[in-house]
Amino acid sequence: MSTLRPELHVTAERGILDAAAGMLRNGEDWHLFYQYETEPGAPTRWAHQYSEGNPFDFYECNDVIAPVGGETRVLAGCVVASKTGTSLYFTSETSAGTTIQVAHVDDTEALCEHLDESDEVDPGVRRLGPVVKDTGRFVRFRSPCVVPDWEENNDRDQGQAGWLMLASTGPEEEPVPVVLESTDQEMWTIIGPLGFAGESGIPANARTVAPRIIRLRDEVDSVIYDVLFLTQEREDGEISGYLVGTLDGSEFQVTTPFTRLDHGHDFTRPRSTNVVPGTHTDDERYAEARIFGLLASSGRRGDPTTQPTWETEGWANALSLPRVVTLAGGKLYQTPAPGLPSAVDATQRALLWTGLCEIPVGASVTVDVLDNAGEVCASIVHSGDKITLDRLDGQPAIAALDDENEDNISVLIDGSAIEIFAGGGAVTLSSRFWPENGVADIRTTVEGDAKINDQWRR
Repeated sequence: MSTLRPELHVTAERGILDAAAGMLRNGEDWHLFYQYETEPGAPTRWAHQYSEGNPFDFYECNDVIAPVGGETRVLAGCVVASKTGTSLYFTSETSAGTTIQVAHVDDTEALCEHLDESDEVDPGVRRLGPVVKDTGRFVRFRSPCVVPDWEENNDRDQGQAGWLMLASTGPEEEPVPVVLESTDQEMWTIIGPLGFAGESGIPANARTVAPRIIRLRDEVDSVIYDVLFLTQEREDGEISGYLVGTLDGSEFQVTTPFTRLDHGHDFTRPRSTNVVPGTHTDDERYAEARIFGLLASSGRRGDPTTQPTWETEGWANALSLPRVVTLAGGKLYQTPAPGLPSAVDATQRALLWTGLCEIPVGASVTVDVLDNAGEVCASIVHSGDKITLDRLDGQPAIAALDDENEDNISVLIDGSAIEIFAGGGAVTLSSRFWPENGVADIRTTVEGDAKINDQWRR
């Protein structure tokens, strides 16, 4: 049995997981969709996995979208639930260019009733065709994100009406995020390129891709804000972050400039979780959200075939676990989804350590990850004002901590995936690593005046 394939994190059973597409929550049942390719360069498809009762125990269902006709690839987009069913928005690529298309599912639960071992797409998915094509100077639409629009943008407690779409356009080397609107999810009108009022914190020449937006009520001032996720493509990898403010037309009025979402080596292109209408109240939907991302340093420029598991086991890449996201004082806080300790208990090899600590600057708590030979294969050090994740490859990941952040740490090890939550959710670090001898234990040490007041191990 593989010691590198995670038990809780979603991976492709075979092939390369390229990107998260979306997640749909129906009560406590979860539908996860992602883009993958069976071999490098093979036509990409959309896979579907399902977990009942928690977001940790997914099993494979039939694929939902695959190339047809002259399509060369179908790329990730988003999943939207409405009273009439579930819409899958995706990017269709042909030799002539790209369009945004939609497929419809009347009953998402029925997708998992009859599993087919062939490569055929589930018959419960109906393609409806393109909804956004090249328009004037806006070409090559891709990476759609669709959310409900507001009845009255200046008074969001009045409820929602209509739809908004964020998408990328233009050449891959010069992407332009745009905003569109619709009353029926079928006819879409371009509002304009996404712009910013106020300091965005994004360099003027940055390549920004994968626009996503969620809405959260700030726990401090009780106002419902837009949280805009963007990923900056850089030569040394990608940085995903968020801005807080209000989207008015195509202008985002910034209250919190671009802030890095995850400080680890491998987290990019976050996606949101949509809910089935009627399963959550408005207050519940705006109190918290669930997000997840691709555990990779880059979503487009990396080479997953260099990962050890590709040659030995025929799979590469993984998705992060879903995270609970809340907004307080203009900052996002991320914590593991409820039920994680029980989910770790049900695995064979995953490990979870949580410590409630007191760590003054100059002291430290070290969490060493040990392999089956008793050797350290990764090390996490909380030194009061920063936390460091060292994979022993000479390139540690470091995140700063504020004085007001709590001195607690949660470390999850699942196969080749590490996820760390610190400072009461103010800081996260996610990475992949490749312990040849597997992972056997977690060891903690304390230096200086640091204290571990309480701790839990799974």
